[in-house]
Amino acid sequence: MTRPWVVLPRADRSLVRHTLGEASPYGQPAGPFRNRIAYAAVHVVADPFAEPTSAGDARLDWDATLAYRRYLWSLGLSVADAMDTAQRGMGLGWAACRELIQRTAAEARAVGGGLACGANTDQLPPGPADLAAIERAYDEQCAVIEDAGATVVVMASRHLAARAADPDEYRRVYGHVLSRVSRPVILHWLGEMFDPQLAGYWGVRDLDRATDVVLQIVAAHASKIDGVKISLLDGERELALRERLSRHDVRTYTGDDFNFAELIRGDARGHSHALLGIFDAIAPAAAAALGALSRGDQQEFHDLLAPTIPLSRHLFQAPTRFYKTGVVFMAYLNGLQDHFVMVGGQESARSTLHLAELFRRADAAGLIADPDLAASRMRHVMATRGVAA
Repeated sequence: MTRPWVVLPRADRSLVRHTLGEASPYGQPAGPFRNRIAYAAVHVVADPFAEPTSAGDARLDWDATLAYRRYLWSLGLSVADAMDTAQRGMGLGWAACRELIQRTAAEARAVGGGLACGANTDQLPPGPADLAAIERAYDEQCAVIEDAGATVVVMASRHLAARAADPDEYRRVYGHVLSRVSRPVILHWLGEMFDPQLAGYWGVRDLDRATDVVLQIVAAHASKIDGVKISLLDGERELALRERLSRHDVRTYTGDDFNFAELIRGDARGHSHALLGIFDAIAPAAAAALGALSRGDQQEFHDLLAPTIPLSRHLFQAPTRFYKTGVVFMAYLNGLQDHFVMVGGQESARSTLHLAELFRRADAAGLIADPDLAASRMRHVMATRGVAA
């Protein structure tokens, strides 16, 4: 039987015929998982027929967006919504996020799916804002999320970063937010590789000093903090912070899309839970691996996730903030949405060579669900970018 194939470009400008391997082998795992909490930070599906509008006025294909969340829940994963993976701060504004949170929460209740949602300050105009306005913005968004029945993820605020604030101002704002929430939240430390506007977050440039500020906030409000999501792409730093967080009985949620497998697996000193954008793109493999870990089979966990690491490192390569393009492209290739149109035109944020290498690595990782469909769609995308079959 002839395997499907597609012509792909290489960096030397040559064109090479790529023959696809077998279809993804993953079945339906029996989640939820017993020994790890696992959130997939999920993307949104843009309305492909919407006219371009100003930033923050994105229109979504609600049926496809919610269907994708049901797909993740069906695998046993929890969903983290209205996060940076959903293009928060890249075209998806607060009005659309509020509707997204409310719609997703209704779906979560219907299927019994786990849900956390991001609270930010992006209803404010861009630029610095006074601390009282930042606190009110956080309060508004936290209230919407809690009213919906979801866990709050307190995201990093561009408005707070834009003040060039000192650590005392961060301690004030986070103390205010944590004093007002009714249930424990997840704090999100998003590094500047994901969002350059967050450089110097926590009021200092030095990461060791920034870590101290985070730990001071945790120590003062530990009863209101479920965990801290760390998105710094630095495994050693996460290990060191994880050890110190554990003294306050606060979880670590890895946001490290480079080193996630070893951080989740852990060792005798502990482990990280997961809140990851890459889990959107590798959901079947991630769910199967977490199922193996639930059974105590660390070798199978490693064997299932090891082939996904090269793909993840490619998707999140610099400029890391454009990783969403690869996440959405994976969903399109696998037939989980019927177009490759993104909020704000971000489908053009990655090069033709980048998408070609993504395709090769996804195939090598066994993450192509239907090789015939994926080949057909890849040929179409390559043709629009000047690559003839």
